[in-house]
Amino acid sequence: MLVNLLDVLTSEGKKRIARVPVALEQAAYGGAVYPITNSSEAEFVFTNIGMNKVLIEGQVEALLEIPCDRCLQAVAVPLELQFTYRAVLSEEMPEFEAKEAAEEGILYVEGGQLDVEELIFHEIILNLPSKVLCAEDCKGICRECGQNLNEKECGCDTFIPDPRMAAVKDIFYTHKEV
Repeated sequence: MLVNLLDVLTSEGKKRIARVPVALEQAAYGGAVYPITNSSEAEFVFTNIGMNKVLIEGQVEALLEIPCDRCLQAVAVPLELQFTYRAVLSEEMPEFEAKEAAEEGILYVEGGQLDVEELIFHEIILNLPSKVLCAEDCKGICRECGQNLNEKECGCDTFIPDPRMAAVKDIFYTHKEV
């Protein structure tokens, strides 16, 4: 959804509050797709901070379904996003300043239109948790058969011999009496 900021960009000292519905249904990142099962309206405050410059302050809540890192069961992960950006009208930004502005977190607003869903999508991706567990004591899945060990034990042999003892094991096999 596009929000027109021309009135705020061109009127020094102007402030506008807006509630924008969020229509994002999923967040795709790194080959994974995370469904967004619930989201609130995004609340924005747009404040003119100079000619063709706007301070964007916003907040939104979203509920994502992310698979558990151990057992792959879907976990509902709530995100409460609060963000602040500075935006400038793209026609006003000289070419040599563009790289420096991007490093400082300055947004470019082309034609005075801000793409709210793109902004919220980037905030969701930036705030994804690094590790998601369905429970702190999640047992994960069996490496042999793929059984979810939280549901039941599978009975597979999961013994892993100590690799430091491999040389001793070889001695016994080479000197074994028949």
